[in-house]
Amino acid sequence: MSGTFVGMPAFPSFPEAAHQAVHDPTLRGNLRHATHTIRAKRSKAVGELSDWAELREAGRRIKDHTLRHLDRYLVQLEESVTAAGGTVHWAADADEANRIVARLVKETGESEVVKVKSMATQEIGLNEALEAEGVRAYETDLAELIVQLGGDRPSHILVPAIHRNRGEIRDIFASEMGEWGRPAPEGLTDTPAELAEAARLHLREKFLRAKVGISGANFMVAETGTLVVVESEGNGRMCLTLPETLISVVGIEKVVPTWRDLEVFLQTLPRSSTAERMNPYTSMWTGTTDSETADGPRAFHLVLLDNGRTDALADQVGRQALRCIRCSACLNVCPVYERAGGHAYGSVYPGPIGAILSPQLRGTASAIDASLPYASSLCGACYEVCPVAIDIPEVLVHLRERVVEGGEAVRQGNRVVLRPAKGHAAERAAMRAARWAFAHPGALRTGQRLASRTRRLHPRILPGPGKAWSGTRDLPAVPAEPFRDWWQRTRGGKDGAK
Repeated sequence: MSGTFVGMPAFPSFPEAAHQAVHDPTLRGNLRHATHTIRAKRSKAVGELSDWAELREAGRRIKDHTLRHLDRYLVQLEESVTAAGGTVHWAADADEANRIVARLVKETGESEVVKVKSMATQEIGLNEALEAEGVRAYETDLAELIVQLGGDRPSHILVPAIHRNRGEIRDIFASEMGEWGRPAPEGLTDTPAELAEAARLHLREKFLRAKVGISGANFMVAETGTLVVVESEGNGRMCLTLPETLISVVGIEKVVPTWRDLEVFLQTLPRSSTAERMNPYTSMWTGTTDSETADGPRAFHLVLLDNGRTDALADQVGRQALRCIRCSACLNVCPVYERAGGHAYGSVYPGPIGAILSPQLRGTASAIDASLPYASSLCGACYEVCPVAIDIPEVLVHLRERVVEGGEAVRQGNRVVLRPAKGHAAERAAMRAARWAFAHPGALRTGQRLASRTRRLHPRILPGPGKAWSGTRDLPAVPAEPFRDWWQRTRGGKDGAK
């Protein structure tokens, strides 16, 4: 099995990439406006439900139950899809998934496909793989279209073009649409209605002539073999019903046991992502159709993607990341994402969820993956808004320990012992010194007194490796008197001293 690929060329490390991003005032302005607007709307939509906490807990339980019995539900899903007329393919990694999809498209004799927004296909680099095989893939989601026409990369789970403003989008449409099909209208302005109409006209001809559609899925129902896509524009409905052949690439964690389980997620996902009570388009399909006049594909292929997911499943702490339903709420409340943007994460999965998911799918051997668990202030806002209660701060701390200390993990299905990442020797030494000091109260007391008596001599910037910490933070001032001495001087509260 080849190494896991997660959709984007990696930067040297998150701090380096973020350093560039925070000095881009246009990017920061775009992100600040968009994230503040989305999270305000989400808060209002969620607040309408008196049983939101119960729905959140139900979603967590359904996901945890499914992950514990994933082998059984995946087999049931395969049987249900096959019984309904579909064909199931299993892909261990990105390369295998790309080979399967490219072969299926070429067997149809077609050289172009239309795509529903899909993070799984971005994760495996499907568009690039198809292009190498002479097949052109057209993104049909508006934001994905903007990214594709601009030769760009997605920077947000829900709104891939969140880093672009209306003026930039107009310029992209005007200069690039003609190279991909119908050009933008003359005199195109940056008003949302005109931009949407330009995209609609551009895509219409592609919908009408496409014979192959490619999608992901938000959910797969093991009980019936039904796949579900929720979206807001209607492009997904066109891609799922008009083409004769439909190929869906879906991560194995997207399965849910029963049709009834959808009730929970079809309430929590739209409110937590687009701040809507329900999605404008919720498309569900089971198998194929034999009629030339009926909607839906006559050939359906489901590619079940692992690509590091079973490795994550083996981690008792980290596996909760596989609960994720891709709502993006954690990105919109994260102060780090708001300032650094999505590209700095070097993965198709940005923000807090990306900081815990990507290092589990890819491992922590590279500089970017070793740095992602540190791309957080650990404020906990991401956990508070997560509709399936993923404790992202807990997993971040867990992964930081793995980066610094190494230890046992599962990679590509094999249990291995990871070596500590480079660049953390000083951190390990400091933590070991702290552990020794806390285990020896006398030494700790002496150190505290010495620090208080020499406080005027303390530097404002730490020397050596400490510069990386104090370069962006103020060193906390040492008090004139240690707490232990103060407590003893005030008689330890024996006489009720305050």
